[in-house]
Amino acid sequence: MNPITSFLVAICILAGLAIGSWGSHSLALAFFGLAVIIGLSLKMANAWQKFVILRMGKLQSVKGPGMFVIIPIFDNVVAVIDERIQTTAFNAEQALTKDTVPVNVDAIIFWHVYDAEKAALAITNYREAIDRVAQTSLREMIGSSMLAALLSDRKDADDHLKDEIGQKTAPWGISVSSVEIRDVAIPEALQDAMSRQAQAEREKQARVILGSAEAAIAGKFVEAANIYAGHPAALQLRAMNIIYETTKERGATILIPSSMIDSLNPSVTSLALALATKEESDPELAPSNAAA
Repeated sequence: MNPITSFLVAICILAGLAIGSWGSHSLALAFFGLAVIIGLSLKMANAWQKFVILRMGKLQSVKGPGMFVIIPIFDNVVAVIDERIQTTAFNAEQALTKDTVPVNVDAIIFWHVYDAEKAALAITNYREAIDRVAQTSLREMIGSSMLAALLSDRKDADDHLKDEIGQKTAPWGISVSSVEIRDVAIPEALQDAMSRQAQAEREKQARVILGSAEAAIAGKFVEAANIYAGHPAALQLRAMNIIYETTKERGATILIPSSMIDSLNPSVTSLALALATKEESDPELAPSNAAA
């Protein structure tokens, strides 16, 4: 009973008691009867409520929000429908995916009643029906999905469930706002296997990157060798730079082979390069040079 109805009933009862104390019992009974009639006929619906009223077994009207009056005995409020957005949590345990992997999936659905008449008259218990439909649709979706897609494409799975559940609940006057999968749990053994697979993939990628780097470095070395072969002075400058870099640290002792010192002598290097070039152009000189 709403506060206004309770207030009016209380006033009638107090008036009846007061009149009864003065000796007018018939008038007191009239006030008591009025209180009963007010309590049975005056109703008030909140902003989010709809009252479904049957008159002698047939649909009379859907009232609300606000205050309204019904005829006692003839009218009957069969359902009070809450049209606010509702949430229902549901899950599927040990459901098999398309690649026969058992998973436990938890989800939540957001829905609301947009047609109070259908929700009250088309189905016995729409809240329980939504829970059953959601669980069935979730198991069907899991059975038609691969595990990898279920783990990575959560958004697609949510949209699919929303469409499937919405089509089934629309005849009941219920609209589905959204469906969200909260968690997908897989067996621990499979988690370990997937972790090892991911680690192996990362190691493979690291080795491929390292090999590419080695190939790039080798190409640069070949390019540098070709430059040094055509420009001996550049090789000498590079060698001198290496020696300088190694002697920057104080107290360092560098042992340099005599052959390396000779290679830094421009005259010796030029003579060796000239002999090598002459041998390549005149192969008959090679034995005499060897004998010498």
